[in-house]
Amino acid sequence: MGGVRELAAPFVVSGPCGVAVRDRLKHLTPQDEKVLRLVGEYQGRLASRDLKARCADGLEHGAESWASRKRGLTGVSSSRIAGAITKATHDQWALARRCQAAYIQTLEAGIRTLRHRLSLPIGAPGTKRAPGGYRSRGEWFHKSRRLKALEARHTAAVRDRQAGRVRVVRGGKRLLNTRHHLAQAHLTEEQWRQWWEAERWFIAADGESGKRFGNETIRVTDTGEVSIKLPAPLAHLANAKHGRYTLTARVSFAHRGVEWADRIAANRAVAYRIHLDTDRVRWYLTASWQRPAVQMIPLQAARARGMIGVDTNADHFAAYHLDPHGNPVGEPRRFFYDLSGTTGHRDAQIRHALTRLLHWARQTGAGAIAIEDLDFTAEKTREKHGRRKRFRQLISGIPTGKLRARLVSMATEQGLSIVAVDPAYTSVWGAQHWQKPLATPRRRLSRHDAAGIAIGRRALGHPIRRRTAPPPHDRSDRAGHRTAQARPGARGREGTRPPVTDHAPGGVPPSGTRKRGPSASNTVRDAPSTHEWVRDPLMHTGLGTVPG
Repeated sequence: MGGVRELAAPFVVSGPCGVAVRDRLKHLTPQDEKVLRLVGEYQGRLASRDLKARCADGLEHGAESWASRKRGLTGVSSSRIAGAITKATHDQWALARRCQAAYIQTLEAGIRTLRHRLSLPIGAPGTKRAPGGYRSRGEWFHKSRRLKALEARHTAAVRDRQAGRVRVVRGGKRLLNTRHHLAQAHLTEEQWRQWWEAERWFIAADGESGKRFGNETIRVTDTGEVSIKLPAPLAHLANAKHGRYTLTARVSFAHRGVEWADRIAANRAVAYRIHLDTDRVRWYLTASWQRPAVQMIPLQAARARGMIGVDTNADHFAAYHLDPHGNPVGEPRRFFYDLSGTTGHRDAQIRHALTRLLHWARQTGAGAIAIEDLDFTAEKTREKHGRRKRFRQLISGIPTGKLRARLVSMATEQGLSIVAVDPAYTSVWGAQHWQKPLATPRRRLSRHDAAGIAIGRRALGHPIRRRTAPPPHDRSDRAGHRTAQARPGARGREGTRPPVTDHAPGGVPPSGTRKRGPSASNTVRDAPSTHEWVRDPLMHTGLGTVPG
């Protein structure tokens, strides 16, 4: 196939490098909440000031400026709080730089598409790989103006990146814009203000190995007692020794609680973050820690027990179980989810669907899950898909990044490996080779189910195309395709049996002469024919001379 692009090789996805668990801080007294609000507000102002200084430094930032900022924060808080704030500032600035680079790439993709379509004649048809010209001169004119606008944005973004200038909003740009649309968000100004202030608070601390319970700033004991090291201006609020405030709430992590307890018992680093959920008016404590790098199993070992091929769609996962030889086993499975509503609802739907998928994968005995290495960075621009707004919304709604992170983390806990494959042509070739042969009167195979088979076979190292069937005993052109995959070493696993003669389709050999005369009628037979059948030396030896 000359038009088929080169496919990337499948690979085993590396496991997660960190763990995070959360528990609610229950039964807090009014004094506890007052202290938490004061600490969060005070340290949030320090974090905003430090982020402003870091953004002002730009690319000129170095170890000396970092040390200077940390010394300034230590004088108004503490050394550990200053270290936590400066580290969070650096992480936020680095994230802004990565988002800036992604934004520039998106602009470049849109500019390339616009230039290509504007260079074509009006009404020129497009292809599967490239869009055609615009429909009318009016649309061409508006797109030419949009090209100028994108080029201006690209120039400004490149100029900012070269100067090391980023734009960061503590609390989130989306929440900031919500202030101008309170009616649509069903919020009052006071509710928005509380939400905005809570998002800008800073009550977090990195872990310290070797320190008591793995963290000196926010300490959680083995009995669940939570205490906070207060900054210097708020030290008068302490109710314990050494300027600490102990909360009345107790925490117990139901998920990974044993692992967390083992870490704090060994005084290994655990990072903590306290935040307020303004919708429920509840306080939560999040604990996180790093894991040692897990050795990935080889790809051949992941293929040993078969594969679950998963096709990701906007509202469900289409999964099919394949044995190590690429044969579909059993019935297809679908795991639905609903991505409408709030962020928490969407996240819960994804987790629930992945949980059901992983439980079914373990029941089948498969050792790995194959999934497409999806990245719609250049696939959802309005310049590429034009008026197909619903399609752009569809692919934009698929949570590719969050899906990968959650699937890898949850699969590792279940002892399953994740194999990522190139997503090219999986839906097209799956429908072409597998949708119709596996459909029965009682089973309707969808295009997504067939794509799951294609994904699994690609992860197993098999071609998506099925084997061809051997010709039957009577006619060599009647049989269809095989629906099973033989072992790689099996003889004749690919291709059809060669013909037994070199006759042309009309029964005339290449020489153009017939080997037998016309046969007598089957209805009238007055006298026996004297014609003898002449054996063709190219035919089977079992055929002899037969009288007429």
